[in-house]
Amino acid sequence: MSPGRPGRRAVLRVLPLLLCAPLAACGAPADTADTAGTAAERDIRRAVARWSAAPPGRLAGIPLEDWAYEVTSVRRDGVRALARAELRYRLAGYDTAPAGSAREVELTGDGGAWRVTGDRPAPGAPPQLWDQGPVAVVRGKACLVLGVGRTPADLDRIAAEADRAVPAVSAAWPGAWAGRVVVLVPGTLDAMAALLGRPASACRGMAAVTTGRVGAGPTPADRVVINPEGYGELAEEGRRIVLTHEITHVATRAATSERTPLWLSEGFADWAAYRETPGTGRAAAEAAPELARAVRRGELPGELPANEAFGFGGDAEALARAYEGAWLVCRFIAGKWGDAALVRLYEKAGREPLATALAETLGLDPAELTRAWQEYLRDELR
Repeated sequence: MSPGRPGRRAVLRVLPLLLCAPLAACGAPADTADTAGTAAERDIRRAVARWSAAPPGRLAGIPLEDWAYEVTSVRRDGVRALARAELRYRLAGYDTAPAGSAREVELTGDGGAWRVTGDRPAPGAPPQLWDQGPVAVVRGKACLVLGVGRTPADLDRIAAEADRAVPAVSAAWPGAWAGRVVVLVPGTLDAMAALLGRPASACRGMAAVTTGRVGAGPTPADRVVINPEGYGELAEEGRRIVLTHEITHVATRAATSERTPLWLSEGFADWAAYRETPGTGRAAAEAAPELARAVRRGELPGELPANEAFGFGGDAEALARAYEGAWLVCRFIAGKWGDAALVRLYEKAGREPLATALAETLGLDPAELTRAWQEYLRDELR
């Protein structure tokens, strides 16, 4: 903040017998600048509050509620100001907790009145979908699809696919969840990466991703974000598997924590997507080709997939083996102990050490599960 200097008095009266001490007492009060700056900041905050009282008209098609900008800091330079703010909002009927976005609001002062002239993501913060262009809205039976730069036919198809995936997820995860999902469809891979705050190179191998963070509370505002390039290249079955996988992450988010190993969270999501119902089951070797080739070469995994094995941007074949191995752990557990035991393990692993969760649900320790899984891989993938 650069407050203006206090004005000098128009008339200086000199009293010969009176010395001015301290010096500041001879001019305007020392706190005049502070008072002026405080008043300007207060006016700027009020201007942002008035401007942000309701969502912009261009977003009228999006079911927004609880829309609010909370100013956290103000920087003023003469008649220009920048306010740092946190945007909070919900998508009505979908979000049980608010979504957040760090914003930078630009204002101009005119005769003492402040007016908002710009709004953008704060430096280093990812944009909102509407920052990338006009948003088209499609409502499904169990989904809300928001897209930028996509055709109505594209969005209608994705909404239909999400509507088919939601019941499949509910069948695999009987625990409480909203039973509905928000899907964001940006126009390009670069736009998807921007929404996620990641480089495009880290997103190239993804067809879709879920934005919720583990440990963010019991009811975060999850989003499934589509990679229009990767998703568009998939056949119908591939799109079904991808959406079911990602929506499973939405459903299980409240039960997921930092304790949950990635082999369990990613494997469970794939298990839900590949879940064997009459006429739709797939052979393990067909659905896990990279791991099958490794096992046939005699390269049996020595341990359950580690968390770091699931990072994108590295060895694509190693990443595929990690996902395939995780799926087959969950498939093995469900096949031997039942679907309900796998669900209980997931729930407990988010609250307790893995060894405790395994002992209470399967009667095994991690080493015993690893050996049993290795034997299962030999039988299924040879």
